[in-house]
Amino acid sequence: MQGALKAAIAACCLLAVPGAAQAQEKLKIGVTATLSGALTSGGEDGVRGVQIAAKQAGNKIAGREIELIIVPTDASPDSALRAARKLVEQDKVQIIIGPLSGSEGIALRDYAKTVPNVAIVNGSSGALETTYINPAPNFFRFNSDGAQWMAGLGEYVFKDKGYKKIAIIAEDYSFPYTQVLGFGVGYCKAGGQIVQRQWVPLGTKDFGSVIANLSDDVDAVFLGLGGGDAVNFLNQYSQTGGKAKFIGGSIMVDQTVLSSRGAAKRLLVGTPSSSGVADAWDDPKWKEWVKLYQESFPADKRFASPSLFATNYYNAFNAVRTALEKVNGDLSDGGAKFRAELAKVELDAPNGKVKLDDNRQAIATTFITEVAELPNGELTNKFVKAVPNVNQTLGLDAAAFQKIGLPSRTNPECKTSY
Repeated sequence: MQGALKAAIAACCLLAVPGAAQAQEKLKIGVTATLSGALTSGGEDGVRGVQIAAKQAGNKIAGREIELIIVPTDASPDSALRAARKLVEQDKVQIIIGPLSGSEGIALRDYAKTVPNVAIVNGSSGALETTYINPAPNFFRFNSDGAQWMAGLGEYVFKDKGYKKIAIIAEDYSFPYTQVLGFGVGYCKAGGQIVQRQWVPLGTKDFGSVIANLSDDVDAVFLGLGGGDAVNFLNQYSQTGGKAKFIGGSIMVDQTVLSSRGAAKRLLVGTPSSSGVADAWDDPKWKEWVKLYQESFPADKRFASPSLFATNYYNAFNAVRTALEKVNGDLSDGGAKFRAELAKVELDAPNGKVKLDDNRQAIATTFITEVAELPNGELTNKFVKAVPNVNQTLGLDAAAFQKIGLPSRTNPECKTSY
């Protein structure tokens, strides 16, 4: 899958070297995605989401041909900055779709302030700080952040699943911190206890000591892992014969993991989670998107269902398309009119309605799900319920949310009142 996608990207880049006069007529759109490291599978699917949206538009916006320039990252802030600078300084783009990972997003928020005529439209990164702390006026995020994706899950696992005490194993960077904050606020307010937190580096290969140190006195383990890390953990935990019940972070149970090879992923069957998507949501627009995704690539070149990354990148492109059509593709004023229209875009997206707040951060739907096995052996996220119109303060008063503080290894504290 990875090799085929890289070949497609290479072909795209070869096409992206026309004559100067022709290039000026095209709408250049830069795309950054993680195409190496632990989150590679998510980056590949993010690119697929953009490619589907561009093809759906006939590879034109406002009558102008689209030129996609795809630049890989490895999920690190430095790689995201290098990719963005290449797109702006060498390729002369005024629009970037990306990045994918949490700390990349924080880095590009800061970079955006140095290039005010460039619109950076988030791909899928979900760290809280990106749009919550000193937001950039030209950075737009049409997906919820990691805390918003957890809205309602804590209450659900405490009241409906009966998980009174939990442990946490999660990657040691901004996005999992944000997920744990969103989950923990609801879970602890409901009466739950977090008795252990273990943080591992992104790209961890050996989970032996983490598994050995896992507290026995818990009802479930919250797993804030993704991509290769999630698969490595499941394979190694399976070998121990452990019987823990799990709660999934959003990308722990995403199709990037559920469609992976091997039997260990079946340890996730029955795992509750929440996210910006639900694989088995019985909504016509969602089912139409799933069908489009499946028909756009051969079965061995995609996942069984579009991942969170594919959906978010697809939505980001469509937000760009909507705003560009409003200004007839005109960026001659440094993109000022385009950015003004982009801030007003409201998407009737496959995963629900999306609009931006004053910080250009999505207000959107969160889906509570449980992993289920289909008759054909594939794993899916069964829809449990939707939590609509989740804002960045999780429905709390802005002052109360601010008092919680920023997500970190130790924050939020687990208490019944915030």
